[in-house]
Amino acid sequence: SSLKILLLVFILWANWELLAPYIAKDTPNPFAPLLFISHRIPDTPEDDPCYQKGYLDLAFLAYYIVFWSFVRQTITVYLCRPAAKWFGIRRETKLDRFGEQGYAVLYFAFTGVWGLLIMRQLPTWWYRTEHFWLEYPHWKMQPQLKTYYLMQASYWCQQLIVLLLGLEKPRKDYNELVAHHFVTLWMVGWSYLINLTYIGHAVYLSMDIPDSVLGLSKLLNYIQWHRTKTATFTVLLVVWTYFRHWLNWVMLYSVWFEFDLMPESSKQWSPKDGVWLTWWMKYQMFAPMLLLQCLNLFWYFLILRIAWRYVFARHFEVSRVLT
Repeated sequence: SSLKILLLVFILWANWELLAPYIAKDTPNPFAPLLFISHRIPDTPEDDPCYQKGYLDLAFLAYYIVFWSFVRQTITVYLCRPAAKWFGIRRETKLDRFGEQGYAVLYFAFTGVWGLLIMRQLPTWWYRTEHFWLEYPHWKMQPQLKTYYLMQASYWCQQLIVLLLGLEKPRKDYNELVAHHFVTLWMVGWSYLINLTYIGHAVYLSMDIPDSVLGLSKLLNYIQWHRTKTATFTVLLVVWTYFRHWLNWVMLYSVWFEFDLMPESSKQWSPKDGVWLTWWMKYQMFAPMLLLQCLNLFWYFLILRIAWRYVFARHFEVSRVLT
């Protein structure tokens, strides 16, 4: 179904591109905002265009929610299920879980690398948090940053729809996952609205890289590659600690203590000028990031519990052999 919707929009866009020069010359393609980012800033050069936010971003968001539905189904059904069966997995529940984690690994690995490449072009590399606020508002976006932001938002919206509609079997941490999706959309959506795209991008990156390693660790657990699974879990522990906790605390520190680094002219509520950061906005940014850290600590506890049980089990096994 999602493929049919995607193809219909693409065909309508392509037909307009082919026929418009003869029928409605110089008339913008009404289907273009669904496939491509909109609201280019007119006075930016052709070889280095910049974009701002606008209402047509909602059309792009809607189209790519459908796009991620298609990608998710394609990867889980046509790639991951055959791979799982090849590894000897037969139970339907495990086949579904293997597909979900396989999709997560591919998605987060892709967006993690993409996010790194974008951050290398920004003054915030590597988490130079003072640039979250200097020269605010950051309303002019490079096309890569705007596309990345909206593609990520569409992914999280699609995943939230999957959870709320019960399209995948609920996990034990279902409530925490739903809360995590709401907090993520609150934080990055609000940061996009008020032109704090640098900090929103940094939050995305801090989540994606450890999530790719987490998904890989789960896949290895399903196929019972014990040594590789142990090594990957060790890497996960380090990566998760650094990205999901240390860097999150770095960003929380920045929101609380570096907020006033922005220009004095930006410390007001004036949406028409692109500035929104009156004094109480510090708390509006700090609250979802703190909630995200609380959720991260919940999963960190589960990861540490697994590590403790593994170490304790290994110690017990060694002791039993020695005695």
